[in-house]
Amino acid sequence: MVQLAKDLWRCVIVPAPMAEIIGRGSVEGYPLHWLPMPAGLAYLADPFGYWRDGRLYVFVEAFDYRTAVGTIAVLVYDAQYRLIDQRPVLAEPWHLSYPIVFDADGATWMLPEAHQSGGLTLYRAEAFPDRWVRECVIQLDHVAIDATPLFHDGLWWLFYASADRPEDHLASLHVAYAERITGPWTPHPANPVRQDIAGSRPGGSAIVVDGVVQLPVQDCARTYGGAIRMLAFPTLDRERCVIAPGARIVAPESAAPCTEGFHTLSAAGPATLVDVKRTSVSLGGLTMRPLRELDRLRARR
Repeated sequence: MVQLAKDLWRCVIVPAPMAEIIGRGSVEGYPLHWLPMPAGLAYLADPFGYWRDGRLYVFVEAFDYRTAVGTIAVLVYDAQYRLIDQRPVLAEPWHLSYPIVFDADGATWMLPEAHQSGGLTLYRAEAFPDRWVRECVIQLDHVAIDATPLFHDGLWWLFYASADRPEDHLASLHVAYAERITGPWTPHPANPVRQDIAGSRPGGSAIVVDGVVQLPVQDCARTYGGAIRMLAFPTLDRERCVIAPGARIVAPESAAPCTEGFHTLSAAGPATLVDVKRTSVSLGGLTMRPLRELDRLRARR
């Protein structure tokens, strides 16, 4: 079904550490450094940050409704959050989003969302920030959505939603663990560790605050990506997983008109990256899906 209203996300740099925002339960009152907005029915979303040599590299999903296939781009900022450069860094035949970038085992890695490919591929930086090679496919109990890695207590942990059934995309949370980021990965015996559309699908960086794992997840009870809800894991080991739901964090009023959704909260040292949403009603958007299908038919011929 063609939808008249289109979600348009905007990414923001908030000059405060993620642990501070979690403690306050709000982004309200902080300065907002907006990432540029693409022209037309297109957007940048799912921002994740990585600092190197005094520069902040913000990796994002770049999405255009004309193609409806996300790619990964990077925007480079100086320490005062002034834009220096931006360019594409990764594209595949399938949709890519949620580009978490991190260090492990002497290398820099990217783990983007790619469930339309039927798997979860880990990429290694061959030449940072814009040359990435496929290292391995991570084998799990389900095809993962928005897989979020964290090294904690001597193990790598991976939090993810399941792509197996449509109803699980927004309402299931699974966990796996491994001794190395490349695996092998062991699904947690309590999977799914949480089932709730109001807070299960990962929505940003997992971090440790005062010894407790904190994971942002999406609250999709009212709309897709309506808000972020924090989950604390007072117990997380190979046998047990105890979850304590925390604050619901919504888009700040200062982000108007982008206050209809908030579905990423990711740590970047002294800064935190978020995205917020507005919807756009466009008659032109009605023609985009039929035109895409026509292009695909032409390509097959």
